Amino acid sequence: MKTRILFTLIFVQFSIFGYSQKINDVFFNDVTSLLQANVDDGKVNYGNLVNSAELMNLMKWISAADLSDLDADTKQAFYINAYNLHVINKVIKEYPTTSVLNNKGFFESDLVAVANQSMTLNQLEKNELIKVYQDPRFHFVLVCGALGCPPIIDTAYIPELLESQKQTQAGLALNNPAFIQVGNGKVGLSKIFDWYTSEFGSNDREVIEYINTYRDTPIATDAKITYYDYDWSINELVGQESNVSGLSTERKGSNQYRYVVSSTIPKGTAEIKIFNNLYSQITTQLENNQRSSFFTSTLSALYGIGDRFNIGINGRWRKVRNNPLPSSPFTVFGSGGEGSSRSGITALGPQIRWAPVPKWSNFSIQSSFVFAIGEDLAGSATQPYIDWNGPTWWTQVFNDFSIGDKFSLFTEVDLLIEDIGPSDDGHISRISTPVVLIFSYVPTPEITLYTIGGYSPYWQEQFDYFRQYGAGAKYQFTPNFEIELLYTDFSNQFLNGIEGEAETINLGIRINI
Repeated sequence: MKTRILFTLIFVQFSIFGYSQKINDVFFNDVTSLLQANVDDGKVNYGNLVNSAELMNLMKWISAADLSDLDADTKQAFYINAYNLHVINKVIKEYPTTSVLNNKGFFESDLVAVANQSMTLNQLEKNELIKVYQDPRFHFVLVCGALGCPPIIDTAYIPELLESQKQTQAGLALNNPAFIQVGNGKVGLSKIFDWYTSEFGSNDREVIEYINTYRDTPIATDAKITYYDYDWSINELVGQESNVSGLSTERKGSNQYRYVVSSTIPKGTAEIKIFNNLYSQITTQLENNQRSSFFTSTLSALYGIGDRFNIGINGRWRKVRNNPLPSSPFTVFGSGGEGSSRSGITALGPQIRWAPVPKWSNFSIQSSFVFAIGEDLAGSATQPYIDWNGPTWWTQVFNDFSIGDKFSLFTEVDLLIEDIGPSDDGHISRISTPVVLIFSYVPTPEITLYTIGGYSPYWQEQFDYFRQYGAGAKYQFTPNFEIELLYTDFSNQFLNGIEGEAETINLGIRINI
């Protein structure tokens, strides 16, 4: 069999268009709505936010935000809300958890998406806020998911009120006896003043003078400063109803960043997937030894009309070429020469995806019904087969779950009915039940490596089957854009009987809007 190197094909078939989201009153209103429903007394109902469509929509908005025309106050307000929501989002992706420090890279190495850039939370705080605006009050409005940090408020930071909001939060923190602990000629300060001393003053006296500008009762400027231990316990609002039942405690580590194909997309969002498949087989034991290659580009577009129900379209464009041997699989892209060739759009129709069990966030059913487009797709004496003449109904059942921090297992069980309706030879349709298993390894937040195996029996008068296995990789450039490469070895009963061989080379792209 073949030992060729995986991923030898680069398809230059499409251009990638970015998109942007304007930051306006709707964004700040949506942030307020989310926080008011899930924040109380400076604590967060994280369990209720697991699988929250509202939070996911805001994270997508933050990821694709266009800041080009924003004034200083609007940009500051955006970055503050972005930071606080990213903290919440990172906590729920590891929920249940006792501390953000259970993830060693929470602030310093894990990347988050903000305004079409990737950065750590520390970089967001220091580079986009502190370095630009040089305002130490940011330390009283940025939250860290812990009891030791200043409390989160139940409303968004908005441009028109930003100055008063920062002033208010600084005053509340610096008059809080638990945050500023005064007694016996000493003042116990939060570690925030130790970590960021230079922002509050060049020496202890200046730090106290800064604090006193907000204090109702000033601290003696010669008081001895000490720093109490920071409480990194999660700032969770307990005793509230949660939608977290059934959630695995293993949902953490790099797996939290992985795009899960078996999930429905949230209400109001869209997903576009283009999957390009080059299938090529050679037959050397027949009278006419040849290579048959099929290039299929499948478009799937879904829109979330609800959090658990999506609708869309599914269609395919295909090109086929039969060549005498020796020849390359890539001759399918050429024109002229030996052999027969044809191309065109061959199928188009509606598609739905449904998550029937609310507690099973990574379980869904997808079904598409596509109609044949074109004449004599099944071929004749004068032109080759390119597709079925009749419609196709394809129902797929997806399930996906994480295995620890770095691994995951995806399963798919399908019912595929092809060429629906009687044909000239009396054939009704072809029915198969494909099964697919994908085992993934997630070494970094951006990279997924996987192996795939599939088997499909054809339930017809003369039994047949196909099987394939291979390996692939995905790279997630942003939470909304992913590219995938896959190679598989393919065989079926016909090919085995004539000592033929086949392979597929694939390139996929996913864009979320």
